[in-house]
Amino acid sequence: MTNNNAHFERNRKLVESALLVAIATVLSLIKLAELPYGGSITLASMLPIVLIAYRNGLLWGLGSGFVYGVIQQMLGLKNLSYFTSWKSILAIILLDYLVAFMVMGLGGLFRNVFRKQSYALAAGSAVGCLLRYICHVISGATVWAGLSIPTQAALGYSFIYNATYMIPETIILALLAFYLGELIDFRKERPTRLSPEESTLSARADAMAILAGVIGMGALIFDIAAVFKNLQNGETGEFDITGLAVNGSFVKSFWLSVVVVTAVALVVIGALVLIRRNTVKKENAAGNPPAEG
Repeated sequence: MTNNNAHFERNRKLVESALLVAIATVLSLIKLAELPYGGSITLASMLPIVLIAYRNGLLWGLGSGFVYGVIQQMLGLKNLSYFTSWKSILAIILLDYLVAFMVMGLGGLFRNVFRKQSYALAAGSAVGCLLRYICHVISGATVWAGLSIPTQAALGYSFIYNATYMIPETIILALLAFYLGELIDFRKERPTRLSPEESTLSARADAMAILAGVIGMGALIFDIAAVFKNLQNGETGEFDITGLAVNGSFVKSFWLSVVVVTAVALVVIGALVLIRRNTVKKENAAGNPPAEG
């Protein structure tokens, strides 16, 4: 009977991991923004890998992250065409794909550290993204220097360039991981919805907070994509801040769009924050448990 249970559990983890890796691959194709010289902001494409690690352990998480990295490498084969040296090709495969995505399998690192599942998932997501960011920075400052990264001050430029998409990617992932961790119990064999006593979320109030966060992230992603594509010369690949200059008395269209999008987002976020505050006050007055934050 014990052998049967172990066999069933192994098969469950295998099937579950395969399905979640497939979902992660699909999410990676939904790009909210894509930088002109590599790197993109996705719809929390790393979340399924984090969930594998949290539910099934670090070995399953690291293995699934490695498999996901192989798939991403196959989707990005064209990037290898820029290099002829086997050392450079190997470095790209490891730093930009295999190791970079495998470290997301550390997403379950804090399962036994934090009592609250939402904190553990958010912290694991943040650590995984930090390690992935470090891999991309090293790759940019070494292998890509002289190509898409300027040779001069390559490390500093790589820090900035990779941060422009990894910071929004990390925030989106951590917020969504936290939110799901407040709704669903992933510690059980079959994920189930948390009871109202176990969840600290107030549905109406926190729906507004999440909407405000989504709008803010959307505006940030738009601004990064609009501004950063003008910071690098498309022909030489060199960093060129003059791309942000104003032509005469006319403001460049991308500056106008950045100002408009940012202003509208701030107004909408401000309105949602005020509405949420009033909602929390009403729930407290009615005797309902207050929403955190």
